[in-house]
Amino acid sequence: MRAAPSVVLVHGAWHRPSCWSQVACQLIGGGIDVRVPDLPSAGPDAGRLGSLAADADVVRAALAEVPGKAVVVAHSYGGLPVTEVAAGTGKVAHVVYLCAFQLDRGDSLLSAIGGNEPPWWITSADGKTVTPANPRDVFYNDCTEEVAAAAEAALEPQAKAAFTQPLRNAAWRELPSTYVICERDNAIPVFAQEAMSQRASAVRRLATSHSPFLSRPDEVVAIVREILAAAAG
Repeated sequence: MRAAPSVVLVHGAWHRPSCWSQVACQLIGGGIDVRVPDLPSAGPDAGRLGSLAADADVVRAALAEVPGKAVVVAHSYGGLPVTEVAAGTGKVAHVVYLCAFQLDRGDSLLSAIGGNEPPWWITSADGKTVTPANPRDVFYNDCTEEVAAAAEAALEPQAKAAFTQPLRNAAWRELPSTYVICERDNAIPVFAQEAMSQRASAVRRLATSHSPFLSRPDEVVAIVREILAAAAG
C-alpha cells in the first residue's frame, strides 16, 4: 500500500485559512500531512490584494512542498486557482470541489454566474474589492450563532479582479475529481452545483450550508478520508 497522500485545503473568497481549522485538526490528528495555503486575493489591504494568477501561484507552491501526491480540497472560489494549476504539477491525486466552482477554460467566476453580480456582493467605491452582505444568511445559515459570528468577523475584502479573470486550464479534464453538493447553500444555488458536478468523476451530497467545514466538519473529514484511502490503495 502506498503512503497516504497529503491534503491541501484551499479556502474560498473573503475567507482565511483559519476557516479550515476544524477539518485540518482532525486530519492532522489522524497523521495526515495537511497544507492550508493563504490566497492573496483576500486581505485587509485593498492595494496589495493578489489576482487569480497570484492565488494559483500560491496553490502551486503549496503543492510543490508536499512530499508525495496530494488530495486537494477546494471551497467555492478556491476551485478556480486549483482548477488552473492542479494538473500541471504532477502532485495531485484527486481534486475535491466542495460547493466550489468547477469551471472550464475561458470561464471566469463572473461569467459562470451569467455576468450579473449577486445582490449580496457589495463593491467598494473604487471598484477594486467586494465584500459580502448578510454573510450569516449567505454562508453560515446552518451554523450556531457563536460559530457564525466568529466566521463573519474573520472575513476580509476580496479583489474583484479575481472574479473576472478567465481560466487558462481545466485540471478536472485530466485528474479524477469529486464534487460535493451542499444542499442548503445560499451562496451557490444547488442547480448550479449540480450542473458543475457533471464534470466530476464522482458526486457526493451534504445537507449543509455553504460552509460545511464549520457546521459539519466531521462529514467533510469523512469524505476526505475516504478519498485518501482510495488514492493510497
